[in-house]
Amino acid sequence: MPLLTAALALVSFIGPLSTDMYLPAFPRMADELHTDASGVQLTLTAFLVGMTLGHLVFGALSDRYGRRGPLLVGAAVCTVGTALCAVAPSLGWLVALRFVTGFSGAAGVVISRAVVSDVVQGAAAARLFGVLMTLTGIAPILAPLVGGAVIEAAGWRSVFWVLAAVSFLVTLAVVAGVPESLPKERRHTGGAGRTAAAVREVVGDRVYVGYTLAFTFGFGMLFCYIAGSPFLLQNVLGMGVGASSVAFSGGAVIATLSSAAGARLVGRIAPEVLLRSGLLAMLAGTVALLAVTVAGLLTTVVCLALMALVYGGFGFVIANSAALAIGRVPHASGTGSALLGTAQSALGAVVAPLVGLGGEHTAVPLFCGMALCSGLAVLALRLTHGARTEGAPLAERDAPSDVAG
Repeated sequence: MPLLTAALALVSFIGPLSTDMYLPAFPRMADELHTDASGVQLTLTAFLVGMTLGHLVFGALSDRYGRRGPLLVGAAVCTVGTALCAVAPSLGWLVALRFVTGFSGAAGVVISRAVVSDVVQGAAAARLFGVLMTLTGIAPILAPLVGGAVIEAAGWRSVFWVLAAVSFLVTLAVVAGVPESLPKERRHTGGAGRTAAAVREVVGDRVYVGYTLAFTFGFGMLFCYIAGSPFLLQNVLGMGVGASSVAFSGGAVIATLSSAAGARLVGRIAPEVLLRSGLLAMLAGTVALLAVTVAGLLTTVVCLALMALVYGGFGFVIANSAALAIGRVPHASGTGSALLGTAQSALGAVVAPLVGLGGEHTAVPLFCGMALCSGLAVLALRLTHGARTEGAPLAERDAPSDVAG
């Protein structure tokens, strides 16, 4: 289990690395590629759109053909696509190649969650998700710092060469540390029709939908910040590339520590309680950020202090919402994980360019988006009311046994 956990953590690294490592370069990329903030943010949107489709494709493939094969294919394609990003001649080519890397990189995200569901359930699954979140939290801590250093030393294109090397290491990690976790007798072979049936059954579970939407809007809040933070920190607050990288990494440190604390508490405090607490902290922090910005009181200290509260709540939200959602559909964990990731990346693709529409020198659209996503996440949790009394998870409610997970 330790080897598998470490391998899955490395597999999960590629997502946050691919979104966070080149963030400090956004202003420079806008200048070199002759575009504006929203234009550069389209490269992030393309990556997330690719992940949206990739979740659906790789989730279905992993339920039908097993986990290991699709995971290897995705990691290999991501390596090649990322290397090509480093030599993209224009914004259009970069956007297209980011779509390819997002599509292939989705394999690691969706299949790693399905593997967790294959090997453990219940509180143990929530604990393992928490451990993975803690380990993968290293990526968004290091990514902006390494990215900032690489950008200063060799330019923004060199970031993609580093990411290609990491993708190659991920491929090796799959070969060495991720065995097949889905036996042949648990795979479904019904094709697109069976997959569609599994999707209908999964989304028919109101509690699953509630936890999935809480997860999705929680990540929506984060993607607002990811897309807008380079301009917030550098253009609005006046930080340099190095200082903004450190500030962004500091938030990731807080989220990682929060995830680690949640993983230790989940045996004593119900995951539902931890999830609700995290959502309320996110909402309080983002609403306060919007209020002080509108009032003209936003300073670096105030911004970073309130973002610490937001990141602390976020660490409680993601692991627990994912475990609770997929735990509702244990016989369709591949499908459940795919829909979870699809919703997450689709919303991220929508919000990423929107936070830049107000220009590069205002934080109001950014904090509006963050507060809205946090509020919707809190409202989504209302769908889960009565989860303990309304019946068993999907697997125990006459779900078809050939829907694998």
